[in-house]
Amino acid sequence: MANATRCLIAGNWKMNGTLQESLDFVDDLGANPAPEHVEVALMPPFTLLHPLAFPFSEKDVRLGAQSMYCEVSGAFTGSISPLMLRDAGCHYVILGHSERRDIQHESNALIRKKLGMAWEHGLEPILCIGEHLEERESGKTNEVLKEQLSVLEGVEAGVPLTVAYEPVWAIGTGKTASPEQVKETHAFVHEELSRLGHDCRVLYGGSVNPGNAAELLACDGVEGALVGGASLKADSFMELIEAAAKLA
Repeated sequence: MANATRCLIAGNWKMNGTLQESLDFVDDLGANPAPEHVEVALMPPFTLLHPLAFPFSEKDVRLGAQSMYCEVSGAFTGSISPLMLRDAGCHYVILGHSERRDIQHESNALIRKKLGMAWEHGLEPILCIGEHLEERESGKTNEVLKEQLSVLEGVEAGVPLTVAYEPVWAIGTGKTASPEQVKETHAFVHEELSRLGHDCRVLYGGSVNPGNAAELLACDGVEGALVGGASLKADSFMELIEAAAKLA
């Protein structure tokens, strides 16, 4: 771990999970899924937020959402507002995920507006940043990350914020950045955040699994993980929590 910051293991379920599957997951977590020095959060689909709020709270698991819109209410069919997320019991909201940037064509301007709305309504954003393979191979990783982090320009220091570095080429592909790549990139992200006036936790994401979690979490500058597929089963998710507990 980079420092004494409380480690966060966050699971993004994406478009997966029925109510019964999620309740079985909660049962399989056991009574005390994480020690005090490791924070745990899960981001299920919108349909599961309300029914999971209380079961998660009993396990000391923070509830989060996978996205939100940048308005409180209105004629925005299919959208979810920050006020609705707070009402459902959310603490976190993922913003800027590469799948939203690429599939939904979300711009930096939109992500910046969403960040402001999240803070206004008491949500802590997990801001995702990351480069595509061609950008990594052409040496543009830092340039891309700096541009994505520019949404924090002029934002007041000390706002609740977590950043997740997720190389797009490693998300759901089975490929993982090497420890050297992770250390180098996280060092740059921390440096850039400091330049912007922010001192916050930086997670790593991208095919994190029980087999590589310990090595990745041990990298300098890594203060937790944002996990996809390995968070869908309680046993593999618990292995990630255990790996963090040994290192934190």
